[in-house]
Amino acid sequence: MNKPIITRITAAAIAVVTASLSLAGCSDKSSSTTASDGTSYTNAQYTSALEIKDMFKKRELALQADTSSATAIELISGKNITISEEGVYTINGSAENCTVIVNAGKDAKVQLVLDSVSITNSSSPAILVSSADKCYVTTTDSENTLKVKGSFEETEGLKTDAVIYSKDDIAFNGVGTLNIESTDNGVTAKDDLRITGGKYSISTTSQAFDANDSIAVCGGEFSINANDAFHCENSDDDKKGYIYISGGTFDITAQDDAFQACSVIEIDDCELTAKCHEGIEATYIQLNGGKINIDATDDGLNGTTASKSYSTLIEINGGELTLVIGSGDTDGIDSNGDIVVNGGYINISCQSAFDYDGKAEYNGGTIIINGEQTDSIPEPKQKGGNSK
Repeated sequence: MNKPIITRITAAAIAVVTASLSLAGCSDKSSSTTASDGTSYTNAQYTSALEIKDMFKKRELALQADTSSATAIELISGKNITISEEGVYTINGSAENCTVIVNAGKDAKVQLVLDSVSITNSSSPAILVSSADKCYVTTTDSENTLKVKGSFEETEGLKTDAVIYSKDDIAFNGVGTLNIESTDNGVTAKDDLRITGGKYSISTTSQAFDANDSIAVCGGEFSINANDAFHCENSDDDKKGYIYISGGTFDITAQDDAFQACSVIEIDDCELTAKCHEGIEATYIQLNGGKINIDATDDGLNGTTASKSYSTLIEINGGELTLVIGSGDTDGIDSNGDIVVNGGYINISCQSAFDYDGKAEYNGGTIIINGEQTDSIPEPKQKGGNSK
């Protein structure tokens, strides 16, 4: 698959991104867009499912770190590096069985600038954030590779499960490449996870990106082979556990889900190609823009009731959605609650295009089922959404 080259974001571009993300999530008016096959479709007015104002901070959007007063760290095999003070740290070199540990104050902001880093460990994370207000992982224009080859063991008193493991907020940005190989998760964040730029090639047996509170992505290039590519679930507060996507290019192979969240998945823009068991799964799925291509062996979109804070709903307001679904007890768009289509372009190839337990509303947009355009959402062949 040909992928675009990630370029440095200028100050002007950052200002534009910041301004657009600061707007309320309601479009002023609908707009017309053209799909890949030349069909013209409408993007409907909508109100964002999530509070997106100030979702991304200025430092997260700055893809190049200010290293004028940074502390340089050279990796050494068999020796852990502990960072206990706020600041910027440039890291380079190759090492085995070496963990970069961030154990700073609760208000500390720590930025790790990876500059041609290679770490291969047998049983512990390459990067472990045990205490900080926020940790930034920034790649220079370089290739960086982090691997864990064996089963994860307790590290610094923590039961870790990822090559990069953070107890606190963590943000990824930069202009370089980060390769991750893991026998479990690629990245685990116990709080919020943000990604604004960089290239990521991740191969894991479990989740590529796993977060407790939220995942938000507004840029970057991702090549992922995992069980779930992006997974967010909060058992204590089910209003959290959401995923927000407003940019980025994604090439995903997932044994289970491309995107899975317990509460909300909102996609405002992206280019997504996914081969998976299921494509996008959450209690409330809102698609407002982007180009999404899903080849699934089960459901393309699955609205499943996993949060009591939201009604189960699949809402499509815009974007281009192409679903190719395998045969069997499968559906293109499957909701345990309602389905509402207000706009966009939907092209589904499957035995059962729509399945829903509640109501279905068609208010606009283009729907094509197995090559035939329809002006309504058909009745499901058998009432009852997949309760997975």
